[in-house]
Amino acid sequence: MKLIFKGIVQGVGFRPTIYRVANELGLKGYVLNKGSEVEVVIDGDSDEFIAQVKKQLPSIAKITDVILEEDPRTFNDFRILPSTSGRKQSLIPVDIGICNECLSELFDPNNRRYHFPFTNCTVCGARFSLIKDVPYDRERTSMNKFPLCKSCKKEYETPLNRRYHAQTISCPSCGPMYRLYDKNQNDLGRKNAIKRFAEHIDSGKIGVIKSWGGMHICCKIDEAQRFRDWYGRPQKSFAVMVKDIQTAKQYGEITKDEQKLLLSKNKPVVLVNKKKAEQVSPGLNTIGLYLPYTALHHLLFSFLESDALIMTSANIPREPMMVRNEEAFSLGADAYLLHNRDIPNRIDDSVVRVWKGNTFFLRKSRGFVPEPLDVSYDECILSVGAGGNICGAISCDKKTYATQYIGNSRYYSALEFLEKSLLHMMKLVMSEKKIDAVAMDLHPGYDSRKVAKRFAEEFSAPLFEVQHHWAHAASLLIDNEIDESVVLTLDGLGYGTDGKFWGGEVLASNFDSFERVGHLEYIPLLGGDQATHDPRRLVFAIFKKFGEEKYFTDEEAHILSKMMHNAPESSSFGRVLDALSCYLNICTKRTYDGEPAMKLEKYLANGKPEYPFDVEVKNGIVGTTDLFRQIDEIKKPITEKQKADISHSMVKAIVDGLTNIAIEYAENNGIESVGLTGGISYNIPITEMIEKQVKKAGLIFSVHNRVPNGDGGIAIGQNVIVGHKFR
Repeated sequence: MKLIFKGIVQGVGFRPTIYRVANELGLKGYVLNKGSEVEVVIDGDSDEFIAQVKKQLPSIAKITDVILEEDPRTFNDFRILPSTSGRKQSLIPVDIGICNECLSELFDPNNRRYHFPFTNCTVCGARFSLIKDVPYDRERTSMNKFPLCKSCKKEYETPLNRRYHAQTISCPSCGPMYRLYDKNQNDLGRKNAIKRFAEHIDSGKIGVIKSWGGMHICCKIDEAQRFRDWYGRPQKSFAVMVKDIQTAKQYGEITKDEQKLLLSKNKPVVLVNKKKAEQVSPGLNTIGLYLPYTALHHLLFSFLESDALIMTSANIPREPMMVRNEEAFSLGADAYLLHNRDIPNRIDDSVVRVWKGNTFFLRKSRGFVPEPLDVSYDECILSVGAGGNICGAISCDKKTYATQYIGNSRYYSALEFLEKSLLHMMKLVMSEKKIDAVAMDLHPGYDSRKVAKRFAEEFSAPLFEVQHHWAHAASLLIDNEIDESVVLTLDGLGYGTDGKFWGGEVLASNFDSFERVGHLEYIPLLGGDQATHDPRRLVFAIFKKFGEEKYFTDEEAHILSKMMHNAPESSSFGRVLDALSCYLNICTKRTYDGEPAMKLEKYLANGKPEYPFDVEVKNGIVGTTDLFRQIDEIKKPITEKQKADISHSMVKAIVDGLTNIAIEYAENNGIESVGLTGGISYNIPITEMIEKQVKKAGLIFSVHNRVPNGDGGIAIGQNVIVGHKFR
């Protein structure tokens, strides 16, 4: 009998498992890696064999399908045959944190891999970040420059060894190595490099570490302010790597679900409620924590006095994360710990937030890419996402693969990264290089469209524009495996079909079309994009409608007043939150994307609906500007508690207005689900306000769990919308 196993079956110890099970059952035949699948021939009961394989399946392997075919051949034994380059579309394994067995060896003085920072086996270590092509064999990874020594080769060739056919194994005799450098690029050698680097960090210096998929900048938490001044990031939060889960609990209030993710093999950055270290995430009620995931990280903490480090992606502002040693020195850090293994696939740390068992991906990257989503179409669709925080996506053979996190498409280096990432994904998953259609955002100013147009021209493929919020809604539908929903698409800005900027929408959506059944009142954006950077302009525009002028006087006020009539208009919920945050003096200046609204969340979480705001809902439009007039009537000064209660009361009034529109439409049209997507859906108090209303109405509340809520999910939505055009 011939069995074809499909799924994550390469580089995860799958063939050794097949070999072991066959020998246990006394079967003869062979196992063969064929590029996207594993072919097995046995001379016995296939049902018993499959059951045992599934029972003994390695932790990171995944079987998605088993195809059975008759095969009359006979064999004298069971063998593992050399790989062949069969059909592609394999499920590439993700980068997996070091396993317990490798970790134990790392600190065993009698083990030959004692303190070796690149130790790994078939079930752990770098995978996607170092794969150049499939089939997944050593010569097609960045380990091809490191020939196996005699001892490693023996492990590699011994079927019952846990490093059997582990393509990236090595040891101190044959593997990569770390070296320490100073800020002047002087090579300080490899001896005790990690320990000496730890001493630099403990002394208060800023360091750069090269890891699996890129580089990190790190320092002690006590050095946060100096680090901010040096790095030019005055307010934006930093991720913190902690020594262990006990240390994590000192910094954050960690739920069972959050602890499970922190300890998972994927090792993402998890946003948790903050206990201390305000300097790491100023004005926010959360802190991003993650645990060591490489042998190097564990070694570093074993030498450090510090039990927590600021550990953030190493990049020049607005550029993608660095991967090459020579470019790292441009950062001007105090010390550098760099290795000599190439990084073919740059991949940032994933960032998640957990809500009631759902995983909200703020950034889906290391540890989760390139896991595919099942779709209903066979066509090869390429989609490029929107403007900021983008990913691309490629579909083929009823699966869609998102790229790793790319960044802001406004910058050339990010566009180049997007194009290369899409080409690489095509190489890994497509049996032939072809594109049936290309999808891009409707916004004429997004630079990602340039990449879309190049691909469309190169492959002579039709090019489709997809409205931003419909793509958000479609990404939610595919995430929940449903065909329709009334979706609240709440975010910063997206180009609407009426030429205005949307962001507070109620869309009745399926994969073929959408209807805009409700939205927030339009607000002028004085100076266009400048209004998103200076929320005082939003407040000025709102109160100018009532004949008042806030924040600006004299000449500035005169100029802004003249801009009112020609300013672009927006229904964005994000801009309303920015204006509220500014008006309440929570955040009057934006230093990073989403800052005013993000800093408002703490007040929403602590506030209560004490103020009876009267919100007007007319013809599907939820009024917002008059709510600011109502706030202005509250006696001054406003206390911190009042800020919390006012913000909670006002936001709830707006949310209830939008949600009631969605519920009414769903009930009148026999739709069972009301959903929530977009960047605002990361805001837990707002999510819970909507959930309460939807459940009270007896409808299903749909949220994200696999596709990023924000613009990182747009490419998936674009892909499935265009894919359905071919049905």
